[in-house]
Amino acid sequence: MSANTTIQNDGNNTNRVLLITGLIIAMFFSALDGTIVGTAMPKIVGDLGGLSLMTWLTTAYLLTSTTVVPIAGKLADLLGRRSVYVTGLIVFMSGSALCGFANNMTELIIYRGIQGIGGGVMMPMAMIVIGDLFTGKQRAKFQGVFGGIYGLASIIGPQIGGWIVDSLNWKWVFYINLPVGIIATILIALGLKGKKNTGKINFDIAGIFTMIVGVVSLLLALSLGGVHYDWNSWQIIGLFALALVGIVSFVIVETKAKEPILPMHFFKNRTFVTLNLIGFFMTIGMFGAIMFVPFFMQGIVGVSATASGTIMTPMMVTMIITSIIGGQLVYKIGIKIQIITGMFVMAAGLFFLTTLDMVSSKLIATTYMGVIGFGLGLVMPTITLALQETFEKTELGVVTSSSQFFRSIGGTFGVTILGTVMNSKSGALLTDKLVPFLNKLPEQAAPLANQFKKTIETSPQGVFQMLFNEKTLKLIPTQLLDSMLPIIKTSLMESLHSVFYTALIFIGIGAIITLFLNQIKLSDRKDGKKEAKEEKENLEGKKAIS
Repeated sequence: MSANTTIQNDGNNTNRVLLITGLIIAMFFSALDGTIVGTAMPKIVGDLGGLSLMTWLTTAYLLTSTTVVPIAGKLADLLGRRSVYVTGLIVFMSGSALCGFANNMTELIIYRGIQGIGGGVMMPMAMIVIGDLFTGKQRAKFQGVFGGIYGLASIIGPQIGGWIVDSLNWKWVFYINLPVGIIATILIALGLKGKKNTGKINFDIAGIFTMIVGVVSLLLALSLGGVHYDWNSWQIIGLFALALVGIVSFVIVETKAKEPILPMHFFKNRTFVTLNLIGFFMTIGMFGAIMFVPFFMQGIVGVSATASGTIMTPMMVTMIITSIIGGQLVYKIGIKIQIITGMFVMAAGLFFLTTLDMVSSKLIATTYMGVIGFGLGLVMPTITLALQETFEKTELGVVTSSSQFFRSIGGTFGVTILGTVMNSKSGALLTDKLVPFLNKLPEQAAPLANQFKKTIETSPQGVFQMLFNEKTLKLIPTQLLDSMLPIIKTSLMESLHSVFYTALIFIGIGAIITLFLNQIKLSDRKDGKKEAKEEKENLEGKKAIS
C-alpha cells in the first residue's frame, strides 16, 4: 500500500496557507539558485581559479538532479510526501552550506552535485503536493501560478546575484539558501502529515542502480562529447555503450520489480508517452532561444551583455502572464487545444528568430522572445496537469516526476545537439568564407592569418569569441579588422540561423505529436480518474437495470 500524504486536519485553512507559502518559498529559491550562480560565476572563478572546470558547476548539478527526479517521485509514493520533501530540502541546504565553504573548484563541483540531489527531490515535489491538495480545475490555476514563479525567478535572479556578489561575497549566493530553506522546511513540515505505510515497502534497488548508471553515462557523454573529447573517441563511445547497457538493464529490471521507479506499463498509455514527448521537444526549443539569442545580439548586433540579458525578460514576463491566464483558461477550452496552441505559438516565435540579422533592433528581438514565452506559458504547466489527471492518485508522484525527468533530459539533449549544429556550421562557413580571404593577405600578415586558420580547423568558436573581447580586437590592425568583421559576423549569423531552424524542427515535431493527444477532462474532485471510473460504472449499472 502506498504511503500518501494529506494536510493536517484537511479542513484547517491555516495549515493549507502554511503549506502553500512553504511551497512557494521552496520553489522560488530552487528556481532562483541557477540564475544567481550563473551571475556569480566570474567572481567564483576569479577567487578559486579553475576556469577549465567552470562548466562542471552546472553539469554536476544537472547530472545529480536529473537522475534523482524519478527516484524522488517514487519514494514520495512509497514513504509519503513530507518525509521525502523535507529530506530534499535538508540535502539542498547542506549542499548550499558546503558550496560556501569550498576552497577550490574541485570541492565546489562536488558540493554542487550534493546540492543537485536536493534540487532533484524539490523539483517535482511541489507539483506532486499540488496534485494531492486540489481538484483538476484547482490544479490548473495553482500550477499556472507556480509556473509563473519559475519565470519570475529567472527575471530577478541575475539582479539579485549581481547585488550579492558586488555588495557581499560570492559565498552568500549559496548561504542565502539557508535561512530561506529553514523557513520553507518548517512551513512544509507543519502543513503536511505523512500517513504511515501499513504494508511492506519494497525499494527498487536494482532499478535505482541501473537508472543511475544509464542516465549518468548518457548525460556525461552528451556533456563531454565534442568539448573535452571527440565524438568518435573511445571515452565517448564507451560512455554511450555503458548508457545503453544501463538503460536496457533498467527496462528489464523495471518489468520485474514489485515497486518500480518508472513502471513500464506507463509507456503503454498513449497520453503518458505523448505528453512526455511534447515536454521533451518543447525543452529543446526553449534552450534554443534561451542560450543563443543573447549570443546573437552581443556578437552580431553588438549590444552589451547587460542589454542582451534584458532581452530575455519579455519571454519570462509573457510566460508568467500566460501561465496564470492559462490556468484559468484551460478548463474552458480544454487541455489539448491549449497545448496545441502553445506549441504552434512557440514554433512561430522560433521562426521569427530565423529572420534576425545584423540590423535587427533590441525591440524586435524582445518581441520575438515574448512570443516564445507566450507559448511556453500555455504548455509547460499544462503538461503536468494533464499527466496528473490521467493517472490514479497512488501513482501521482512517479507520474509527475517523470515529466520533470524527460524535460531535464530534453534540456541536456538540446544543448548538445544545438551546440553541435552551431560548431559544425561555423567550421564550414569560416572555411568557405574567411580562409580564402586570409590566403590573399600580404606576407607581413601571414603569422596572424595562420593563427586564424589553425583556430578555424581546431575550434571555430575561438574565432567568434573575439567578437566578445575588446582587448583581442584591438590587437588586430584596423584595416584588417574592418575587412574581417563582416565575414565573421555573417558566418556567426548563418550558424545561429541553423541553430534556430533546428530548434524549430524539434518544436514542430512536438506540435505535430500534440495532434495525437487524447482529450483529457478536468475533474472537480481530487482523484479525477477515480471519479470518472465511478461515473462510468454507475452508467453501465443503470443501463443493465433498464
